[in-house]
Order: sequence, then structure tokens, then C-alpha cells
Amino acid sequence: MTATDTVFAGSIPAIYDQYMVPLMFAPYAKLVAERAAEHRPKRILETAAGTGILTEELHRALPDAEIIATDLNAPMLEQAARRIGASNVRFQPADAQALPFNDNSFDLVVCQFGVMFYPDKVRANAEARRVLSGGGRYKLVIWDRIEHNLATMAAGRAVGDMFPGDSMRFYERVPFAYHDIGLIERDLLAAGFTDIEYETVELHSRAASARDAALGLVQGTPVRSDIEQIDPTMLGPATDAAEAALRQYEGPGGFDAPMSARLVTAIK
Repeated sequence: MTATDTVFAGSIPAIYDQYMVPLMFAPYAKLVAERAAEHRPKRILETAAGTGILTEELHRALPDAEIIATDLNAPMLEQAARRIGASNVRFQPADAQALPFNDNSFDLVVCQFGVMFYPDKVRANAEARRVLSGGGRYKLVIWDRIEHNLATMAAGRAVGDMFPGDSMRFYERVPFAYHDIGLIERDLLAAGFTDIEYETVELHSRAASARDAALGLVQGTPVRSDIEQIDPTMLGPATDAAEAALRQYEGPGGFDAPMSARLVTAIK
């Protein structure tokens, strides 16, 4: 992991929210909120909440629940706060590896596409377990291997081919590197969980166009920070290269590519 791999700042949060959220995160957020609602949690903690798409879906599915949405990146939470204005939804900067909450204080801890970024995943899992009440659920959504997420693979490799070495392999280096169920389970067991369930869910990345998908994948993620650190003038050409690679998934109805993720539930 490099210094830019966790940087979501500047214009990235707004572009992420406009393009990446509908492309990759909204479909899973809706599904996770529906699953969470089955257990009727009253107090929910979300870690790595980003710009609040899952927060919004959780509030929609469980309008009476108290939700505290946290993220290490304050600019992302500022974007999230523009999305939701309910009195029982609160946004708070926090490190998932050192949560500022009491033991046994939540019925559900949920993290959508965030655990891959944690330097110490066992510690973050242990913190989630600590703040859960007995019988509480820890729900994780984690990307499957990149070969099953074709839009990300195409865009990432098109951009990566423009730069030497592995400097631009952000997707393969971080968010899609933690897909192995055995490793995920070992990290949860090491954190104290023993009741663990998981499934692989395949959905679709959809956008109005390949251009919109490219903008999200290149300019709405730390890929942008990587490019600007090397050569800011390459941001436009890199976006164009990603768009060209993504056109294979564009049809009369817009952009559509398969994606796959692991849905993991650990019960305290």
C-alpha cells in the first residue's frame, strides 16, 4: 500500500459520489440494507462509510434506527452529510482500528468495501466485535478477485499500461487484493469471531456511458492521486485510455459490466 492509496481528498469525493457510487456501490448498498433490515437492529455503526450510500440505504430500510457513520476521511463524510439530514443519522470521523465507542453498544456493525484498506484487519475486526452487543452482527462487503470485476480490470490495466512498473496498479494492489475467503475467515477468527457466514454475489456495474464509468474509475479514486503525483498532465489521457478500454461494455442501453463481491457476516 502506498501513501496515496487511502487518500480521498480534493475533488475526488464529489467525483466518487457522482460516478463511482452508482457504478459500483449502490447495487450492493441496497442489498446489504435489505439483509440488515431482516434483523431489525436498533443501533448501527458503519465504518468506512465513504460518501454515505450505504448509510442512506440503511436509513431508508430502518428509518427508526440510530446510525453512526464513520470514516477516516473527513472530506468523504462531508459529502455524505449532504446526502442525509436525518436527526438519527450522525457522521463522525473515526479510525476503524481504534473505535471511540463503548463495548457492547451496537446491534450491527457494517462495512462496505472498506476493510481492504485497513492496515491491520484483525485489529479492525476485533474493534467491531468489541463494540457489538451479544448476538450482534458484523457485516462486511469485500470485492471478489479483479478478474470477476471486468470494468475495474479493464480500466485499471489500461491506465497501468501507461506507466512503468506497478505504480499505477492501485486496484490490484489494494481493493481487489483481499478476496480470498480463507484469509478473510482467518482474520475474523483471529479477532474472536467463531460464527461466520459468507456468500459471493454477482451484480452489474451500470452507467450512462463508458465515459462516465472512466471518470469514476480514474478520477473518483486514489488512482487520480497516483497519476497527479507522477505527472498531472496525464490525468486526461489516462481517463481517455480507460474510456477506450471500457467501450466494449457499452451498448444501446448504456454501460453494463459484471461485478462480484463477497458478503460476509460474523455473529458475536
